[in-house]
Amino acid sequence: MSHGNSVPLYVYHARQDDPKKCSARRMKQFGLVRMYETAERLPAGAILMDPNAGKALSPADRDLSRKGIVVLDCTWEEVERVFPLLKSKHMQSRALPYLLASNPVNYGRPFMLNSAEAFVAALYILGFKDQAREVASKFKWGETFLILNHEPLEAYAEATDSADIIRVQQDFMPD
Repeated sequence: MSHGNSVPLYVYHARQDDPKKCSARRMKQFGLVRMYETAERLPAGAILMDPNAGKALSPADRDLSRKGIVVLDCTWEEVERVFPLLKSKHMQSRALPYLLASNPVNYGRPFMLNSAEAFVAALYILGFKDQAREVASKFKWGETFLILNHEPLEAYAEATDSADIIRVQQDFMPD
């Protein structure tokens, strides 16, 4: 699954979306993620991408990423149900900083990333840029995501820690 210097990617998939628009399913087709339909099977100690996390993902989390990155692909109601189950997994919850979506559903909208965009952003920020580009390459909008967010992604990848990410994102957020 993880080849050499790459991060294992995991998706909790609740089958609540349009299969044709599901970026997680496409990633699975290319062998880029492991998909689980029960939250209990997700790996312990991984980084959980959580928009409500108290900490922003930063390069300081690179060591944590060895256990993998988890994205939840489900509705907000399902997220509310699943989060308590994940507490026992000792996952490290992290939020992504300000970025713009490039997927057709939410193009140009801040923070409205699909699962693949969340993985691309997380990998890039953690310094796994080749793996980020590999994931992005599987989507028509993938290159657009990297171009649209080039400056912030580079700045976030140079940040030291979560507090630094929060400071840096101010430069990219509209007033």
